[in-house]
Amino acid sequence: MEYIKRYVDEELTDILECMGAVLIVGPKWCGKTTTATQFAKTIIELQHPTLGKSYIELADVDPLLLLDGEKPLLIDEWQMAPELWDAVRYSVDKTEGYGLYILTGSTIVDNSKINHKGVGRIHRLMMRPMSLYESGDSNGKISLVDLFNDKDVKINGITSDLSLHDLTFLASRGGWPETLNIEDKQKQLIIASSYFDNICRDDTYNIDGVKRDSKLFEAILRSYSRNISALVSNTKIMADIEENYGKISEPTFYSYITVLKNLFVIDNVSAWAPNIRSKQKIRKTEKKEFIDPSIAVAGLNVTPEMLIYDLETFGFIFETLCIRDLKVYSSPLGGKVLYYNDGTLEVDCVLQIADGRYGLIEFKLGDKRIDEGAQTLLKMDKLIKQKIAEGNTHIPEPSFLAVITGDPIAKVRKDGVMVIPIGALR
Repeated sequence: MEYIKRYVDEELTDILECMGAVLIVGPKWCGKTTTATQFAKTIIELQHPTLGKSYIELADVDPLLLLDGEKPLLIDEWQMAPELWDAVRYSVDKTEGYGLYILTGSTIVDNSKINHKGVGRIHRLMMRPMSLYESGDSNGKISLVDLFNDKDVKINGITSDLSLHDLTFLASRGGWPETLNIEDKQKQLIIASSYFDNICRDDTYNIDGVKRDSKLFEAILRSYSRNISALVSNTKIMADIEENYGKISEPTFYSYITVLKNLFVIDNVSAWAPNIRSKQKIRKTEKKEFIDPSIAVAGLNVTPEMLIYDLETFGFIFETLCIRDLKVYSSPLGGKVLYYNDGTLEVDCVLQIADGRYGLIEFKLGDKRIDEGAQTLLKMDKLIKQKIAEGNTHIPEPSFLAVITGDPIAKVRKDGVMVIPIGALR
C-alpha cells in the first residue's frame, strides 16, 4: 500500500535538520514505524522475530556497536533495550551533524533505567492515530492555520461529505492506519476491538513485565468510556469501577491509570486557567479522554448503528473525535487542547498555539445545538474583552470563535461565530 502522508512528516523533517536524534512516541498501531521508515537508511527492529534477541543482547554488551550503519538509523521500539538511550545520547555528543537517529516507542520508559534525559540532543515527537483528513475522510477544505492567520477566511457554503452515519462509523473505526488496508467496513471495526483487548491482556504486562489484573484494566477502560469527555473526579471513576469489579485501593487505581497513560491510551485534557474571573474557582480536574474515540466505542461495547439511536452518548464520543483531530492539526503549530470551566461558564475547547494565540471552540453534533454553543462562546468572548479593557488580564483576544459540528454546511453566523463541519477541517 502507498504510504499515507501524516502531519508529523513535516515536523520530523524539520527536527532531523536541527537535532541529532528524535524520539517518536505514541500508541501502538498508530503508524510510528511506517513513518520513521520513510526517513531511515538503516533499520534496527528490536521486535524482529529472528534478529531481535541478538540486537537486545548486543545492546546490553556493546550498545555503540549496534549504532553502526548509514544515518539516519532507526531503532524501532527502543524501550526493549533502554541502554540504547544513553548510547544514542553519547553518540550524538561525539558525532558531528544532525538527523543521526530516529527512535520509536509505544510506552514511556522509567527514568531510573536511563542515566541522562537527552535534553538538547534527543527531541520528543508525539504521533497520534490518523485524523479524518489523513485517512481521506475529511475533504480538508477549511484549514486550521487559516482560522488563526486570516480574519476574513471564507468558509460560507463549504460542505462536508460526511453524514451522521459516516461519523458514527468513523468514530468506531478509529484512526488506526491498518484499517485502510481492509475493504470490508465491518472487518475494519475489528481492529479497534482487538486494540482494546490487547491493552487489557498483553500491553499492560509487556510495559514492564509486571503481571497485572486484565479484568481491572477492562473495568477502568469501560468506566472511562462511560465518562468520556466529562469532568468527573477520579473518586467517581473509582466508585463506578467498584460497582462492576469490586473494591480497589487508591494506590492500585492510580498505578493502573499511570500504566494506561504510559501506553498513550489515556490522553486527558487539562484546564485553561487565565486570570479572568478572580472570584470564581476554575475547575482543574482533567477532562477524561482517550487517544482515539474508537477505544471508547469498544469500551461501551456498542456499534455505529447503536450510536445512531443514542446521540447523547455519541455527542461525547464525537467530542473525543474532534479533540483527536485538533491535536493532530495543531501539532505543527505547537498546539495545546485545553478546556475552560469556572462553575458558571464552560467552554469545550481552548485551542492554544505556541505564539500564545488561541481559539475558543464548542463541539455540537447537530444543527439544533449550534446556537447553544455559539452563545457560550460569545459570553466567554465578552468576558475576556471586558477583562482586557479593565486591564485585569494580559491574554490577547481570541483569534476565532467556532462551533465544530457534524452538520454538513459551514458558515459564518451574523454574530461572527464560525460553524465548521469536522468533515471539512484539516
